Amino acid sequence: MNARRIRIHVEGAVQGVGFRPFVYRQAVALGLCGWVRNCGSSVEIEAQGLSTAALVDRIQASHPPHASVACLQVEEIAAIDEQAFRILPSRPGEDVITVVPDLATCQDCRREILDPTSRFYRYPFTNCSQCGPRYSIVERVPYDRANTTMRGFAMCSECRREYGDPLNRRYHAQPTACSKCGPGLSLHGNATSADPLQLATKSLHDGQIVAIKGLGGFQLLVDASLSERVERLRQRKRRPHKPLAVMVRDIGEAREYCMVDAAEAHLLESAGAPIVLLTRRPGRLPDALAPDTGTLGVMLPATPLHLLLAQEFAGPLVCTSGNLSSEPICTDNEEAVERLGRIADVFLLHDRPIRRALDDSVARVIDGEPQLLRLARGFAPLPFPVRKGRQALAAGSHLKNTLSLCDSGRIIVGQHNGDLENSLSVDAMRQAGADLREFFGVRPAVVACDLHPDYASSVYARELKLPTVAVQHHVSHALACMLEHGLSEVLAVVWDGSGLGPDGTIWGGEFLQVDRTPSGVTWRRVAHLKQFRLPGGDAASKETSRCLAGAMWEVPELKGLVSSSARQLLERGLNSPVCSSAGRLFDAMAALTGLCAVQTYEGQGASRLEAAAGTQQSVDYQLSLAGGVLDWRDLLLAAHGDATSGVAAGEIAARFHAGLASGILSVALDSARKSVVLTGGCFQNRLLTELAVRRLREAGFEPVLARRIPPNDGGVSPGQLVATVEGVSNVSGHTG
Repeated sequence: MNARRIRIHVEGAVQGVGFRPFVYRQAVALGLCGWVRNCGSSVEIEAQGLSTAALVDRIQASHPPHASVACLQVEEIAAIDEQAFRILPSRPGEDVITVVPDLATCQDCRREILDPTSRFYRYPFTNCSQCGPRYSIVERVPYDRANTTMRGFAMCSECRREYGDPLNRRYHAQPTACSKCGPGLSLHGNATSADPLQLATKSLHDGQIVAIKGLGGFQLLVDASLSERVERLRQRKRRPHKPLAVMVRDIGEAREYCMVDAAEAHLLESAGAPIVLLTRRPGRLPDALAPDTGTLGVMLPATPLHLLLAQEFAGPLVCTSGNLSSEPICTDNEEAVERLGRIADVFLLHDRPIRRALDDSVARVIDGEPQLLRLARGFAPLPFPVRKGRQALAAGSHLKNTLSLCDSGRIIVGQHNGDLENSLSVDAMRQAGADLREFFGVRPAVVACDLHPDYASSVYARELKLPTVAVQHHVSHALACMLEHGLSEVLAVVWDGSGLGPDGTIWGGEFLQVDRTPSGVTWRRVAHLKQFRLPGGDAASKETSRCLAGAMWEVPELKGLVSSSARQLLERGLNSPVCSSAGRLFDAMAALTGLCAVQTYEGQGASRLEAAAGTQQSVDYQLSLAGGVLDWRDLLLAAHGDATSGVAAGEIAARFHAGLASGILSVALDSARKSVVLTGGCFQNRLLTELAVRRLREAGFEPVLARRIPPNDGGVSPGQLVATVEGVSNVSGHTG
């Protein structure tokens, strides 16, 4: 049989994931000759021999776990005289800037770290081509060691041998190192020769708060099993109620404290290794970890350092961002000691510099599939192809800020920057913007921002002295979800706390008909929740009684129950902006049920409502639809009557959620759209989302959820770019 030669062109996630060494190993095992090389953002292969078809099969079925094959093309070419298979240098002049997110420790490295006979035993910076730091350490492209923060660590002879061996899994693993040549740990202020890791573990057992330098920034750790230790961290961090995440050794330990289904286990053990919100088992861990919810954020060790700490502590550890609440996380040793000195008792440091801050990602399984709530370590940067290319930057929103870039054929979503509530956070966002533009080599010709001119992100957009495009907040949410799923026409249900509408009111309970066509994006508001006023303005976002007063003011039977102070504002229209916000309606219900009077973090009242409702089936409170207004007044009147009659808060909460889901269906039935997008911060609520999804499916609709792009304001920036690059216009429709 004559040897056959083929050319294979592979597109997809094939850069920085060990794809070329994989192809090399398969070709050698099959006795093939030829070569493999990077070719721009794709991989090109020529293979010759008797088993070329088997190579194609293996590329499709057995590629590296972090690779994905979007397109594979094969053509037969003339055979040549060739004896070996080689890895060739990248084709010059065709490099496309790609970078892989940081990857959690793989099983092979994990075994070596825990194996006393391995040279990587207990080495906290072990990695290979399938795991370890990527985006957090790379300074510029190409992704070579000299262009990362590992350039100061010269490889020892053994590491260099593995690095140069195509049959070794550390072939061209840029951060590879061992205890002889790589980064090391130190305990701040410790002058002894004792093991820093063991000293830090002892400090944790003694109840102390330990700050550790993680992959993308500092984290604060404390024993999660005792309430008083958790409360001490809360007091020092100034975080009275917001949930704290817990790190455990493995899935088995996670199941001791929480319910974990197959999808959640897969997400916990994925290469992104996010914090996953799980249903808690009552009484297993202190309520102080997450006092408002029935869930607990759980993570598995994402790095060798975390693995060793978890193994040696042998118990649950709080693992939260190394910052004061609302400030950016620390990344530098000296900065951390200064800024976290009043929180942490002990500092476990290392000498590998962090190039860019990356917080832990957060996810939740909703309707059987993962939904990313915070796009950060392990998932950022996140690229999406687009039809039209134009160099542009999007400044995102004020809360849960992300920035996004557009180059010739893709939108790249950057990492979570947090809430822009103080100068430190705004400065960090500016730095992230400069880094994103420099790293991907984009010189934006235009900057997209939110319609609200006073958002810190909008101010930043104007600071760049480039043409700006202001995009309505909820349209951005809808377009981000459409970008992710490649949709062209939808009914978008966009519910959140607030976003400025083009009519000058606060939107947040929106039903938008959105179309993406070759000529651009068009949208119109086809319905919205009934409007009400917020006495006290911004204060209503914290004091839920103000939301309740504004809602009751719209109900004739309840108007007389509004307090005199709120009445004065509402009667005169003083500092009482008009809103159609679903988020503020949740706050009103939290006040009515007595579940939350004052919020110390965004969404606290809604979290308590969801937790109180549980998963119980309930009759619906009724909403009515007329003239494009989804009217909740009968709902509020019924809920008030139930509360007065002594109906349990949990039952009222369940009826409220069920009523909202029915209201969503009523608007969908009034629309001609089959695809119904559910996005915005309110659809982080698993109960509301799954109720709405079930009812929509039963009625023949196709509900679509944000999955990889967060449904909250972390997803605003990519939507802003879609509007800006493709062109957007509002067509006549219901806006009142």
